[in-house]
Amino acid sequence: MSSEADLPSLSGLRAFSAAGRHLSFRAAAEELGVTQGAVAQHVRGLEEHLGLRLFLREPRGLSFTEAGRIYHAAVARAFSQLLDATGALRETPSRVTISVTPTFASKWLIPRLAEFTEAHPGIDLRITATERVSSFHADGIDLAVRQGRPPFGASLRAELLFPQEVIAVCSPQLVADRDRPVDATALSQMTLLHDTHDLWPSFLDAAIGRMVPPSRGLRFNQTTLALDAALAGQGIALASRFLVQRDLAAGRLVQPIQSALEGGQDFFLLVPRQEMSEAALQVRGWLLQAAQEE
Repeated sequence: MSSEADLPSLSGLRAFSAAGRHLSFRAAAEELGVTQGAVAQHVRGLEEHLGLRLFLREPRGLSFTEAGRIYHAAVARAFSQLLDATGALRETPSRVTISVTPTFASKWLIPRLAEFTEAHPGIDLRITATERVSSFHADGIDLAVRQGRPPFGASLRAELLFPQEVIAVCSPQLVADRDRPVDATALSQMTLLHDTHDLWPSFLDAAIGRMVPPSRGLRFNQTTLALDAALAGQGIALASRFLVQRDLAAGRLVQPIQSALEGGQDFFLLVPRQEMSEAALQVRGWLLQAAQEE
């Protein structure tokens, strides 16, 4: 049974392939950038390895033997397949996988993907949206964005993207008939949209400074769902300012309470301390620049 150990040298095959295309050692040497003698030597070595003649050496040049003609067709196909495979590999975009929370993905990252693609068309960005803590090695993660307090682990470096600045937002229609800011009395008559962060007690204590009568409420397991409900006019939600900045600028949301809750649950870009790929470094740079421009 044949094995790879039975294969002739690649140098011999390249010399034979080029010589067969030109039927000339001289022309093959010019193509390969070696001497004519080197091509002839490689071809002789190939013939000795195979135990048969591939060319007839004639005064006017080379001509194939019958075995040489058949073998050259097969070798040429093999080199063509190698060239195609190599070209396809080089054309494949560099892949970078980033793990983010669902809210960060839907409210900040996805609206900016067109900007990223325009800046880095050669990078295939894979987005994994999850609340759980991902393993960079086991899950194949290159970068991650998480909210919390450093440190996040000895193997990770945390770089600040956005400080926590939580504000209240709602649809403009919800407060269209009001001529003054929403106060404690008004809040008791409105629907508060809660998420798993449960920041309303802390926010109201900081914004109003006293107890607020109980109000109606809806509870969601993700901030992005609470924000979608706010956009639909179903109540008032809390979110970090940078997540709703575009909706505020476009008038889709308004800030009915002019206060903000600041805390230590900032948003960080997590990168491994080990060496990163060039594509991952470019994604990191884009994220940091985009955050700075906010």
